[in-house]
Amino acid sequence: MNLYGSVTYGKETIGFYLLYVERKTLEISVHPDGSVIVKAPAGTPFVEAEKKVARRAGWIRKQLEYFRQFNPRTPERHYVGGESHLYLGRQYRLQISRGDLEGVNLSGGFFQITVKDDASAAKVKTLLQRWYVNKAGEKFRESLECCWPVFERFSTTRPRLQIRRMQKRWGSLSRSGLLTLNTELIRAPRGCIDYVITHELCHLQCHDHGPDFYRLLESVMPDWEKRKHKLELALI
Repeated sequence: MNLYGSVTYGKETIGFYLLYVERKTLEISVHPDGSVIVKAPAGTPFVEAEKKVARRAGWIRKQLEYFRQFNPRTPERHYVGGESHLYLGRQYRLQISRGDLEGVNLSGGFFQITVKDDASAAKVKTLLQRWYVNKAGEKFRESLECCWPVFERFSTTRPRLQIRRMQKRWGSLSRSGLLTLNTELIRAPRGCIDYVITHELCHLQCHDHGPDFYRLLESVMPDWEKRKHKLELALI
């Protein structure tokens, strides 16, 4: 059965994805990335989901328009004193000072960044990004330890972890068992990091994003959609 569809509302085409889950009624959710997901009881005719989307098209378009106002989603950063930067979902302001030992310390709601001679934005950015990389290595491994036990029942080998910057993805899992996470994910709340890792671990069993994948994701993390939604809003 084709699980993808679309309806026309005025001059706009609204695409949606139909996901069969254990529930009694149809539910529509709109996400910040522009995706529209319809959850339906198993066996629901595709045309019923299509009719539901058509009836709610006005509401769906309003939700999509609301999320579009946040684009572009990543404002330019200047790395100057007083500017806010995220870490694990919380905002911290930059506090820049001079000293003999360069580095970054998180204290009292501030990123306290110490530089020797060069207090340029480029230097501050380098120090902060180096700190993010180190913390990402630490926190991502903690999250993997937390998320992995539920997948041990599949008798699969735990993937190796790699951390690097990626342009368009939060994470990926290769067929050779390499789990790659985007360094930028360290700015998101812990629950969102767990979601990304769990999402990728589900690919150990389901390599694509078909219905089996979403059924597995739903079973191991029932609130995955809320976490995904929070992730997309947090990293604006």
